[in-house]
Amino acid sequence: MKGFTTLIAAAALLGQTIAAPPEPPTQVLEKRAFPTVTIPSGDEIVGVSRLETEAFNGIPFAEAPVGPLRLRPPVRLNRTLGTFDGRGIAPACPQFFADTDSNDLIARVLDAITNLPFFQRALKISEDCLNINVIRPIGTKAGDKLPVLFWIYGGGFELGWSSMYDGGPLVSNAIANGKPYIFVAVNYRVGAFGFMPGKEILRDGSANLGHLDQRMGLEWVADNIAAFGGDPDKVTMWGESAGAISVLNQMSLYDGNNKYKGKPLFRGAIMNSGSIVPADPVDCPKGQEIYDAVVLKSGCKGAADTLACLRNLPYEKFLNSANSVPAILSYNSVALSYLPRPDGVALTKSADLLIKEKKYAAVPMIIGDQEDEGTLFSLFQTDVNNSNRLIKYLKTYFFQGATDAQISGLVDQYPNLLSTGSPFNTGILNEVYPGFKRIAALLGDVVFTITRRLFLETALTVNPNVPAWSYLASYNYGLPVLGTFHGSDLLQVFYGILPNYASRSIQSYYANFVYNLDPNNASGGTSAKSKVAETWPKWTVKDKKMIQFFNNRNENLKDDFRDGVGKYLSKNLDAFHI
Repeated sequence: MKGFTTLIAAAALLGQTIAAPPEPPTQVLEKRAFPTVTIPSGDEIVGVSRLETEAFNGIPFAEAPVGPLRLRPPVRLNRTLGTFDGRGIAPACPQFFADTDSNDLIARVLDAITNLPFFQRALKISEDCLNINVIRPIGTKAGDKLPVLFWIYGGGFELGWSSMYDGGPLVSNAIANGKPYIFVAVNYRVGAFGFMPGKEILRDGSANLGHLDQRMGLEWVADNIAAFGGDPDKVTMWGESAGAISVLNQMSLYDGNNKYKGKPLFRGAIMNSGSIVPADPVDCPKGQEIYDAVVLKSGCKGAADTLACLRNLPYEKFLNSANSVPAILSYNSVALSYLPRPDGVALTKSADLLIKEKKYAAVPMIIGDQEDEGTLFSLFQTDVNNSNRLIKYLKTYFFQGATDAQISGLVDQYPNLLSTGSPFNTGILNEVYPGFKRIAALLGDVVFTITRRLFLETALTVNPNVPAWSYLASYNYGLPVLGTFHGSDLLQVFYGILPNYASRSIQSYYANFVYNLDPNNASGGTSAKSKVAETWPKWTVKDKKMIQFFNNRNENLKDDFRDGVGKYLSKNLDAFHI
């Protein structure tokens, strides 16, 4: 049962690798047979028409980060593309699915599958991957000024790619709701390619490259989206998991300076399952350990300049070395090897401190969580079955700067009772191994759910006039072992595989927000079809009201559950930096 469940969880995290649209016919057809957009550079972007939408895929926005540009900030594309064929699938950046050195069965299986030539060809994996996908309602033209939804994918900063998320159904649903918008998905570097830590990286000015890729993608939208019929002044960022954390970090980048050519790059933010990640600097001991491990595995340890050596490695050798450290689907879980860390320049401090100091772009926002965020990441720690072992696990892999007493105080917030663990509200059921529900509850709260509440409390204390709406999703209640697990909103909201009350209402709320920065305001667009049945209350420090999504109804909920955890984390947050 455990192995089967783990495989299901892995598939859920990796997503549907065949979800992207099929390749267009290979025969040469005249350009006028396809939708074509001329961007300000004079380049012509050729797309493909669908039933209700037009897609322009894989448009480069930066030079290929290869050779001397590997492990460096993105370089803006200034050369001409001429006529660019955007009908196919956008190349994915190199992925970190599994630890190549692991003896764990699941890791070995994932590594073997994802290295199959078929899999690699299907994703078109390449270091030359800094590109943009644009999907718009069919017939949209320059000057239409549709609002823009800018998607940043998740995957633990270790995997993910833009073509995994076909925004076509979202745009079609928005059209049906009378709120047509343009969907943009950005590719950014993940794993070591995008978030390598270490003092060598910091000294070189090459930290947090994935975030710099995202920022350059936003700048491309500002420069070019009007040609596709979009309004560069009406961009809403949306991300899930690491994508949601990226949305918050884009708000915090450069101490909140989101201006480009004198104008804001975005005006709203939607964050699904992610907010602040209290983190130590790029050159912290934990980060340095990762860099040194990659250098050792690569054979670069004896080099006079180890970073130059890594840049000069053949692609496969660098990839295998970079992926030799623990991956997200492992015992280490969400104690990620690669993640955004303060670098003193782009991300000047840990995001929790930047929010507290009001050094972020405060825009209207939606933020929420799945009820059982931790279950997916708690399938691998079968030996963490009592308090002492749980404290040691958290100290070793997560919070190396915290004292044993501080970690013990956190663990004490979670009684070792089946009835209080995650999946929540399931009594004595779903205990995969002794301690599973306890660690699932703790990881879900500390990494996602309660941290979200702390973020909202801080943000709305320093910026009380900037509106925010929050939610808790419970539409998978009763699903064995996983419950409403991390990433289930991708199936429910993004793909709409379950077109039930929850998915329909959430898409309506989001469309309203994209248009009006208010999920309850259905004005604008072609009609008010996206009028919602229930009013979504604003989240305020005083009231803490949120909405709870079930598969057949929505309810209001006070955001005070597990309040003791929130108070303890708030008091000790500085100690719980990863």
